Amino acid sequence: MKITKPTSAILASVFFLALTACAPEVGSDQWCTDMKEKAKADWTTNQAADFAKHCIFK
Repeated sequence: MKITKPTSAILASVFFLALTACAPEVGSDQWCTDMKEKAKADWTTNQAADFAKHCIFK
């Protein structure tokens, strides 16, 4: 079965959208809750900065 370029582009777009739809937006209430439940040792520097900015210093 041969997949054409437009078909593969559509499949790639759907795959990308499915991946990005899984995580809550940074700074949202759900994201803040998820970060509070996550071990602080597992946070990246950017996540720690975003948490302070969006969840502590609102």
